[in-house]
Amino acid sequence: MIAAHYIAVEEEASMKNPKTILITGASSGIGESLALHYAGGGATLFLCGRNAERLNAVAQACSDLGANVHQAVQDVADQTSMRAWIDGCDETAPLDLVIANAGVGIREAEVGIEAAARDTFAINVDGVFNTVFPAVDRMRSRNRGQIAIVASLAAYVPSPGTGAYAASKAAVKSYGEALRGTLEPEGIEVSVINPGFVKSRMTDRNDHAMPFKWPGEKAARVIAHRLAKNKGRISFPWPMVALVWTLRALPMGVIDFISRRIPRD
Repeated sequence: MIAAHYIAVEEEASMKNPKTILITGASSGIGESLALHYAGGGATLFLCGRNAERLNAVAQACSDLGANVHQAVQDVADQTSMRAWIDGCDETAPLDLVIANAGVGIREAEVGIEAAARDTFAINVDGVFNTVFPAVDRMRSRNRGQIAIVASLAAYVPSPGTGAYAASKAAVKSYGEALRGTLEPEGIEVSVINPGFVKSRMTDRNDHAMPFKWPGEKAARVIAHRLAKNKGRISFPWPMVALVWTLRALPMGVIDFISRRIPRD
């Protein structure tokens, strides 16, 4: 009985201070910032991205901070390859925390609405599934683990020109919130992260106003702190959250009026 208590305490401590962490889309943006944040705690990190040069630079920076780093160039849209990679990571070191972060913001004006929708969903939705499902299968075998899905405040209020991005984030937001209740009885925690504007290669492309934009380091600190508390929904910054909720309450006619005045990216 005493031994079981100590095992439970050790497992809880592992969740609050995860030591084995997998992050997709770790070569830039929020993924990079989270990798660097957790690296300072001497974690074992499994990092993937599509750009080998940037990924190697992040991996080296994390290693310099004391982390044990394994990196792989991965396309999250490749279901078979992702399952093989995640299974291999978990066999190397059982995963405490998996962060499905990889995402793209493809501009409809550049590729057309159909290509933007299909290509965005392949990464932002299928890529999340290809990360979450293999991880859940592994965590179920030991009745513990934590999944974090990066959505966006854009999931609440889509704007013209970014419909595919907003819809993809709305999909994984809703799925993640439902999955939290599904997996809770099995000892697996699920959180959905809804950032506002965070400095990244994606936001650096924007030529419009980005109110309340946060640096990546600040976003990573807030995310890690709230994950440690097992918050189901992690949304920030609060002024942007308040603005989004206000916009959601407006009549569609008012939304149409505002939409006509929003710049198309």
